[in-house]
Amino acid sequence: MRLRHIRLIAATGTAVTALALTACGSGTGTDDEGAARPTAAAAEQTAPRTPPATGDAAGRTAAVTPAAARTHAPGAQPSTAPPAAHAGRSTGTRTGGSVVLCNGANTTVTAQPLARPLDHMLLTVTNTGGKTCELPYYPVLRFDRMQWVPQADESTRPQAVVTLAPGESGYAGVLLSAADGSGTGGRTAHKLTVAFQGLTPDSSGGPSASPALPAEGVYYDSALKVTYWQQDLDAISGW
Repeated sequence: MRLRHIRLIAATGTAVTALALTACGSGTGTDDEGAARPTAAAAEQTAPRTPPATGDAAGRTAAVTPAAARTHAPGAQPSTAPPAAHAGRSTGTRTGGSVVLCNGANTTVTAQPLARPLDHMLLTVTNTGGKTCELPYYPVLRFDRMQWVPQADESTRPQAVVTLAPGESGYAGVLLSAADGSGTGGRTAHKLTVAFQGLTPDSSGGPSASPALPAEGVYYDSALKVTYWQQDLDAISGW
């Protein structure tokens, strides 16, 4: 009886050992289960924590943008760019780039002396560019090397800035001399330069133009003055 009991215990041990080897074996050897994995609680304790966002007194989150970071970077210089409302005034480009200033780079300009009214000349500006352009204020004229600027007739100031779509034309009239002979310093010019103004008075609107004059030249005197740029020729037809 005692011998039978010993044999039963040995058989049971052998079966348990075989079962353990079957559960851990891979067919080529025994699998290595590796290091023990941390529990969920332990992982939460060791995970890096994100610093809380800073906020102002009202509780709004204060985010630091890349632009702000560059502004405060060591050695960075303060921005000297003009405000958006003034950008492009010296380059002929309006804010946003959709509308530009008319000038000698994107227009053609002609100067035509008129028989009626007498002693007058017509300036015609045609938009040859691909964008709509604006003609602020009035043309700034210079005949030959004259050292003074003809003034504009304020009664011709339009209600709105002249705007020319590609292919459209704008106009300005020029009074060359006094019809009654009251003008002084009269002379004949053979060259004309037309300068364009920017969005503020007397600022540069970009490259100037040099329309051709008749071969015999154009006579002018101290009565020389101009109109504001006009959208329609009829606006200065009786000037």
